[in-house]
Amino acid sequence: MERSVVIIKPDAIQRGLIGEITSRLERKGLKLIGIKMVQLTNSILNEHYSHLSDEKFFREIKQFMMSTPVIVTCWEGLDCVETIRQLIGITLSRKAEPGTIRGDLAMSIQNNLVHASDSNDTAIIEIYRFFEKIEIFSYDALSPCIYSKHEN
Repeated sequence: MERSVVIIKPDAIQRGLIGEITSRLERKGLKLIGIKMVQLTNSILNEHYSHLSDEKFFREIKQFMMSTPVIVTCWEGLDCVETIRQLIGITLSRKAEPGTIRGDLAMSIQNNLVHASDSNDTAIIEIYRFFEKIEIFSYDALSPCIYSKHEN
C-alpha cells in the first residue's frame, strides 16, 4: 500500500474545512494512519519548500504556512498519491475541476486549502519530515469493502 501526506493549510483551518477535507479522503476509501496539529517553523518550511527557494513568493508562502497551526495527515491506500492528487485538483484552485476539493472550495494558487505529496518518493520524505515512527499507525480497516480480493 502507498502512503501520502496531506497538509490542511491555514486557509482551510480558518474556514473550518478540516472535516470536509478529511471526509472526502475517507469517503474515497483512503485510510487515515496519522494526524496531528502542528505549528510549522521557518526551519521545516525551508526544507519543505526548498525547491521554491528562488521564487519571488517563497517568503510569502512561508509566512502564510506559519500564520496558524496546520493539520498534517498521513493516508494509506492503493495508488494513494495519485488518488489524492486527483481528489484535491490542480494548484490554481479557480481552474480546478468541479468535484475536487480545490475546485469546489478554493479560488487561489497559494490559499488552496491543502498540500499533498506529489510522488511516492516525495511522500516517503514528507512522512519522515512530519511524523515520528510512533505517530503512524497500522490497523485493519474494512479493505474487503473497498478493494476486490485481487487488489489486496
